[in-house]
Amino acid sequence: MAQLQADDFFTIFPVDKILGVGEHFAYLYQCAADTAPSDQVLHLCYLDRLAFALEGDYRDAFLADVDALNVEDLPLIFQRSEAAWMTHPQNYRDIEGMVTTVGRHLFGMELDYAWCHIVVQAAELRTVMPLVKNPDLSMVAEMIFHLQHRIQPRAVDWLAWEDPFILSRDAVKLKHERENSFEETQKRLSYALPRMETLTRLAQLEIKEKLKTRINSS
Repeated sequence: MAQLQADDFFTIFPVDKILGVGEHFAYLYQCAADTAPSDQVLHLCYLDRLAFALEGDYRDAFLADVDALNVEDLPLIFQRSEAAWMTHPQNYRDIEGMVTTVGRHLFGMELDYAWCHIVVQAAELRTVMPLVKNPDLSMVAEMIFHLQHRIQPRAVDWLAWEDPFILSRDAVKLKHERENSFEETQKRLSYALPRMETLTRLAQLEIKEKLKTRINSS
C-alpha cells in the first residue's frame, strides 16, 4: 500500500467499513466516476485479467484494441470471442451463457451480463451508478441493463481464460479439474442465478413503466 500511495499513477479510495463485493465494486466505480473529468474514458475490469492481457501472449492485441477506441465507440463491452470461450472450462461457459440467454429472451440483445471488461466515459458512469442497487455481484448485470440500449459489444480473443496464467498451472489439467469440480459449478451458479433473477425483475419493472407511460399518455 505504501508503494501504491507513493506512485502518482494510482489513486487510492479508502474503505472504512466492510462491504459486500457488489457494494465494494459500486463504491469504487462511483468514486472513479465522481473524481474523473466527465469526458475521461474509464476501463472497468478485473486485475487478474488485466495482468494476463498485459503480461501474456495477447499483449499486442489487447493494447491495439484499447488504442483503437474512439468516443463514438462508447459505451463498449469487450466480450469473449468464440476462441476465448474455448479456453474456459465448459461449466463456466454453460452457466454464464445462461445469463446471456436470459438477457436475450428478455431484451432481445446478445450481451455478456457477466462481463469482464467495459469501457465508458465518466459522465455516463456517473449517471448509471446511482441506479445500481444490488449489494452482490449481480450489480454488474444491473450496470449492463442500464447501458444496454447504447452499449456496443466487441468480441476479443484476449479475454481467454486467465487462471492458468495467474496460478502458473497447466491449462489443460486445470480446465479438466474445474470441469469436473462440483464446487466450481456451484460457485458459478451462486452468482449466475442471482443475475438471472435480477434481469427478470428489471424486465418486469421496465414493462410496468412502459404500461404506466401508455396509460398516462392516453
